[in-house]
Amino acid sequence: MQVILAQPRGFCAGVERAIEIVERALALYGPPIYVRHEIVHNGHVVERLRAKGVHFVDEVDEVPPGGVTIFSAHGVSTAVDDAARTRGLHVIDATCPLVARVHIEGARYSRQGRDVVLVGHSGHAEVVGTLGRLGGRTHLVGSVADVAALTVSDPTKVAYITQTTLSIDDTRAIIDALKRRFPGIVGPDTNDICYATQNRQRAVLGLVPLVDLVLVVGAANSSNSNRLREIAENAGVPAHLIEDASALDPAWLDGVSSIGVTAGASAPEDLVQDLVRRLASITKLRVSTLPGTEEGMRFRLPIELEAGSRGAPYRSPDTETP
Repeated sequence: MQVILAQPRGFCAGVERAIEIVERALALYGPPIYVRHEIVHNGHVVERLRAKGVHFVDEVDEVPPGGVTIFSAHGVSTAVDDAARTRGLHVIDATCPLVARVHIEGARYSRQGRDVVLVGHSGHAEVVGTLGRLGGRTHLVGSVADVAALTVSDPTKVAYITQTTLSIDDTRAIIDALKRRFPGIVGPDTNDICYATQNRQRAVLGLVPLVDLVLVVGAANSSNSNRLREIAENAGVPAHLIEDASALDPAWLDGVSSIGVTAGASAPEDLVQDLVRRLASITKLRVSTLPGTEEGMRFRLPIELEAGSRGAPYRSPDTETP
């Protein structure tokens, strides 16, 4: 059986930064370190960090006063930020700089007196954080039908921003609908879809003409991983999203001679290699990697972790430069 690995796949720069922030905080301050929600959407990453002394909490009021607290890569609302300050927590912000850029754009549109429309999935951690960062009039749309039902205060003063991990095609359709409904709307086109999301989606589109099946390694609550599965299916190739190699169903391989394998932006590479080994235990493999974009992006760490100095002042994501 032929196995073709997508390129790029797995960790993006924002995820690498978030995990490194937790690792460096552990080294600098020692356990326990508290992280609000999952640092990234991957159970394996979370469990590995938990074993090192990281406590994952739902809200900051679960953190003891003065506790070293990390905000996840998805970003948080102003209310969470304020609650952490009120409790005197030592906060280190791991919000992905590309998510922080969306916060800045949305706040700027809001200050201009515009209704701000966020294209995204209701309940997703990034969407909750972004909506909680914006003042003024905000609306969430997740489909073209939502656009048709939208009510704004002034149709001539509307702007939009997008969740960073959406499907490029789905986002474009919603943005086109917004432009038809509100001809004077302003926004970043699809530029808020992060580079890593776009690269992984294009890599899957490169895989689908070559394979009979696509396997996406990633968590069920990972938006970008779900989009990879959907893109393959929409292109006419059966696809499954699996947490790890143990979730592989050998029945999926019946009648299949070639498999494409990719991973969401929060999935470690060792999970991909575990899947390849599991496939090799079932049948003889010929493994190759599809040529694709080589990613060299890296984001700066918070100053206190770069310098290794205790007590550096906390900077809100809305004041950081992406």
